[in-house]
Amino acid sequence: MTLVAGIDSSTQSCKVVIRDLDTGAVLRTGRAPHPAGTEVAPEKWWDALKLAITDAGGLEDVDAISVGGQQHGMVALDSSGEVIRPALLWNDTRSAKAALDLIGEVGAEEFATRTGSVPVASFTLTKLRWLADAEPDNAARVAAVALPHDWLTWRLRGFGPGNPDLDALTTDRSDASGTSYFDASTNTYDLDLLARALRRPRDRSVEGQLIPRVVLPKIVAPGEVAGTVDAALLSSDPAHAAHRVVIAAGAGDNAGAALGLGAVAGDVVISIGTSGTVFAVTDAPVKDGSGTVAGFADASGLFLPLVATLNAARILDAMAGLLDVDHTELGTLAMTAEPGSAGAVFQPYLEGERTPNLPDATGTLFGLTLASTNRPNLARAAIEGLLCGLADGLDAVTSLGVEAHRLLLTGGAAQNPAVSAIAAQVFNVPVVVPEPGEYVAAGAAIQAAWALTGNRPDWPLAITAQPPVDFRPVIREQYAAVA
Repeated sequence: MTLVAGIDSSTQSCKVVIRDLDTGAVLRTGRAPHPAGTEVAPEKWWDALKLAITDAGGLEDVDAISVGGQQHGMVALDSSGEVIRPALLWNDTRSAKAALDLIGEVGAEEFATRTGSVPVASFTLTKLRWLADAEPDNAARVAAVALPHDWLTWRLRGFGPGNPDLDALTTDRSDASGTSYFDASTNTYDLDLLARALRRPRDRSVEGQLIPRVVLPKIVAPGEVAGTVDAALLSSDPAHAAHRVVIAAGAGDNAGAALGLGAVAGDVVISIGTSGTVFAVTDAPVKDGSGTVAGFADASGLFLPLVATLNAARILDAMAGLLDVDHTELGTLAMTAEPGSAGAVFQPYLEGERTPNLPDATGTLFGLTLASTNRPNLARAAIEGLLCGLADGLDAVTSLGVEAHRLLLTGGAAQNPAVSAIAAQVFNVPVVVPEPGEYVAAGAAIQAAWALTGNRPDWPLAITAQPPVDFRPVIREQYAAVA
């Protein structure tokens, strides 16, 4: 039996999933927590990865591995391979002003044309500008910039402060596309934008490199090999010294999930986690000058236009707390109310909102009457509000020419029967709910198998629910009326 491993180094934790190459069956798993916060010392990720590998039974019998990771995080390295400061994560918003400054200097349409996206505080480029302005001494030391999955892949290969070969850094186009200094349509870095962010001279006369030079990770194509795992990490037993574990390109988390779900053109993934995401696999790049849709790349060589919302599963947490019920009871209550919640509408911008871009917004209940103000309608209004916000994201994606033939509804909240049933009433597209799983790690494992064999595996996707289309226009019409 040939085994492959997929890693999901997410914001909260590191998961390792070991699968059978032929069937995709999960054989072993491991997990370790990450520190909380919006900035983290990358060494903590490395410690968690090693613990998770041990928890999964080690790599002695594994033939290939790949790392999926949280997008956008800024890992700045000096010339000796040392991390200059704790990494700023995607959810660190201190670079919001830097994003506005860069848009003012370059222009939103120009950014969309050159990189596929308009930068927001999440993106790496804005964090580098923040570093240049807030910590200029640290910015002056930057010799290489990596993303979380890039840095972990580099460490797995045996590089780091004791072996600082910065030119050995690798990434893939999906993760690079979230930096705002990479064009996924040409697979090239925009060094002018990088230099602008770091406030460094832009001199094209020396092989297009920045002066002083900043190393960016080499793009490894889908199915290619990035390197091999450092033998010292595999076993202390000399008998295993010759064992070779191939490392694949890795991916950003959403691209990894799309690969793990087997999403193809015509599929749209709607993920209901702490935040919400709506992303589609497309054959052609999408470039949105409004900044609503980010024109990312996927992990298979195609593209991944994406919309993100700040408010998702926590909407249900809040309403369940208000009604003093658990999530199952919340769903049961909601299903006793009629579609449209008797006119009650919950606009759930509980923590502001990113799509639409309303950072200071708050949540609001509309349409309350003596008839609509009851527990079932409030429960249903929360679920309808959650799904209508994501439906607005789907509209933004499809307005750019993306076709949606099937919706893959993922995340813990998707397993609530009320959520999937009401989704079939909110979206006028067939809804499928895959079995719960670590789909980022699954996508990474597919990459590992691809790099090992040269062929992308086609593992089956288990489905837990497939509610019939039951489109009820009143739900979206009421929601749109209060926007």
